[in-house]
Amino acid sequence: MRTRPGPGTRRAGRRGRAAWRGYLYVLPALAVYLLFAVLPALHSAYLSLFDWDGVTLGSWTGLDNYREVFADPALRGSVLNALILVVFFAFLPILAGLAMTGLLILPGTSAAGAPRRRPGMGAFRLLFMLPQVVPLVAVGVTWRWLYGDDGLINETLDGLGLGGWSRAWLGDFDWALVAVGIVGAWVLSGLCMMLFLSGVQKIDPQLYEAARLDGAGPVREFVSVTLPQLRGELAVALTVTTVAALAGFDIVYVTTGGGPGEETTVPGLLVYRLAFSDGRVGLASALGVVLSLLILVLVYVINRLSRPQT
Repeated sequence: MRTRPGPGTRRAGRRGRAAWRGYLYVLPALAVYLLFAVLPALHSAYLSLFDWDGVTLGSWTGLDNYREVFADPALRGSVLNALILVVFFAFLPILAGLAMTGLLILPGTSAAGAPRRRPGMGAFRLLFMLPQVVPLVAVGVTWRWLYGDDGLINETLDGLGLGGWSRAWLGDFDWALVAVGIVGAWVLSGLCMMLFLSGVQKIDPQLYEAARLDGAGPVREFVSVTLPQLRGELAVALTVTTVAALAGFDIVYVTTGGGPGEETTVPGLLVYRLAFSDGRVGLASALGVVLSLLILVLVYVINRLSRPQT
């Protein structure tokens, strides 16, 4: 005698079918991700085990390419340059984004209880987000002109009587990396500001009211209420900007090409040179794998530190 399935069994079956339907919706995006992200990454890891010029038959070298990555001063130096750029591409834009967010939020609350925003917020957003809209190649060309011997920066210094500070910024061994870092800071500051402004909109207005009842002023209100509530947005901003610093290529390639010498050479630029100029695809793949692992480790650490403490 057959028994009819109970209500619990039927509900479990419906949930199972709903889950499978959800996977079907995700399947096209997953297929694209596997095809254009995961498989190329695995193929690069495979090529890193060979000595290959990209044309002829490669020869197996095992982990020799990885040993060279850690032993070659030029390769290690490129990673160090990228870590230095994290200060300019990540920390400075986050500080600038927080400062702009604090300036664009007026003291007090609106009728709905939320933080009031300055008039003309749309114009401010457009101005600060402009570097994100402009192609990075155009940004690099513009800043290369600004940093030139007769560019706006040197002309301004001369006009202020500070001609002793004038220099070929992108050709100076001491200042080239700093000059490139300032470009990255300018590009990413608007993105951080937009993330923080979006985060401010979800903060409970009652927190601001409670802080105000305790006598908190605008600065104290921002430090004690706004900043802690932006923990998630800070983690996202730090992740995005750190990846941009470590995997950067466009700005460095257009402004300095890695010079003077190797002062501004970063791993992304070195991977390009090794693969397409020097014909050392295996070594380029090994450097790319090491860079990817470094990014994954830093992103993991950032996410761990940004989790709420229980």
